[in-house]
Amino acid sequence: MARRPLPRILSTGSAQIARSRELARTAADSATDVLHPLITITRGLRRLAAAGRRKWADTPTDKHGPLLFLVASVVLVVALVPYGPLLAVITLMAAAAWQGRDRAPAAPDGPDESQTERLKSLYEALVPYFSTAEDPEPLYAHGGAWDKVFPEYEFDGSGRVSHLAVRYPAYFPDGEPEARSRVEHLLSAKSGRGREYHFDWDEEGNQLTVTVLAPLPTDIAAQRFVTAPGETVLGFTDPSEVQRTLPLTHGEERRDVPPVVWRTGIRSTEPHLLAVGQPGTGTSTLLRSLALQVLRYGDILIVEGGGTGEYACLTGRDGVLAVECDLAGALAGLEWAAAETERRLIAVNRARQEGSPPPDDTRRPLWLLLDRPTALGHLASADGTKDPVSLLQVPLRHGRAAGVTVVVAEQFDTLDALGDAVRQHARARVVLGPATTEQLQAVLGAPPHTTPAAHVPAGRGYARLGTGPVLRLQVPATPDPYDDATSDAHRQAVLDLLPPRSTPVDEEPAEPAEPESEAPAEPVAEPLAAKAVAAESS
Repeated sequence: MARRPLPRILSTGSAQIARSRELARTAADSATDVLHPLITITRGLRRLAAAGRRKWADTPTDKHGPLLFLVASVVLVVALVPYGPLLAVITLMAAAAWQGRDRAPAAPDGPDESQTERLKSLYEALVPYFSTAEDPEPLYAHGGAWDKVFPEYEFDGSGRVSHLAVRYPAYFPDGEPEARSRVEHLLSAKSGRGREYHFDWDEEGNQLTVTVLAPLPTDIAAQRFVTAPGETVLGFTDPSEVQRTLPLTHGEERRDVPPVVWRTGIRSTEPHLLAVGQPGTGTSTLLRSLALQVLRYGDILIVEGGGTGEYACLTGRDGVLAVECDLAGALAGLEWAAAETERRLIAVNRARQEGSPPPDDTRRPLWLLLDRPTALGHLASADGTKDPVSLLQVPLRHGRAAGVTVVVAEQFDTLDALGDAVRQHARARVVLGPATTEQLQAVLGAPPHTTPAAHVPAGRGYARLGTGPVLRLQVPATPDPYDDATSDAHRQAVLDLLPPRSTPVDEEPAEPAEPESEAPAEPVAEPLAAKAVAAESS
């Protein structure tokens, strides 16, 4: 059967609607231009009426009679004078036009004297970087015109540059990181220290755009984030860097904030994470934040090498297999994790060969969170035992297929003590706290597009997932609830997210419940260390 064509009103409806909207917009603009005097006079009459009401309200009650007599006398005199009403109407319209005028200050046509001096200083400072003696018509020269190279510029309330577009000659090596770094350092120093600048290099158009970034929010507390299974929120970044927002609560306030989401699991390209930072920069906060998110659907094993008790609030909670702070416990836990990874691989492979789904005991994710494991490595070297970091090779290499994720937090001065397996397989990277451009590039693999600040709050840094862009990062506030310096709001936010405590595996209930039937009771689960010994002996 032949297909009927669409009605003309449907086939050309969108074009007609767009044309109608354009005509309506043009008519509205024309009407506004024609009726502008009437609009101004009406606005002035409204302001004069409001001023009259305020004057009447401010006048004492005992003077209302004399004021009315004075107004009536003026009206009578104006009515008796020849052409008085006409002159009164003209005077009233003139006063209304004066009161209804647009009082917004006119934007200046150009920068003022101080802003001009600042732009000249920037221009002169860029001359050695963007000029050469062989250029017959140099764009940059001492005493040259700065307005030719700065087509766009904006200043903030303090008179410092907030936005700047810089043109540069085509022969400048903008593809070399060293040349870019020198120019970025100069512009950030001359435009004002203590702020973070974003540099956007347009290599095709030979133009550099400098923008001052707003500080990331530091008042976001730990909470349940709206994420899919296998997604964890590392922190929050700039709205222009990601295309996704998360609804968050801050007291009674609701707002949407762009997150940095890290995806783990079988199809993840960055299944493991390495976080680097100095003490007090928020690496332990990041690990606590990840632990609270993972406990909703997985199990975690924590190894704390610093021995500061940062994870005592997680001890004995549902889903927390162990929190090991000594060398013996860390070795036992990581040996069990390596054996568990191998067991999961064998079970999954056997199920695939049989054409059946993976077993249920291999689907629940297992996370290994290690905070400063190199400190335990020094103890192991002194005792002549195995380094705990060496036991991470199996979980790192085969963790994605087995549902095992490894997160390592370390400091800059002991970063070289980590094994090659951690540096090769932990392709998701986070750097927290103040760091130089060289340190950021060594850890992240690429320099950031912003200037690192010298003083940053805790949990502030950069993140890069695999070969993706380098993003600014602010970790949500997840402090230790047992710390006395923690605020009540943040402490309560963490306590609300903690799962309930379970009975320790090495203790029995005081009064065991009688079984309903005479079926043999299930054996009590062995401690984690016993599991490791059994796995090693087998």
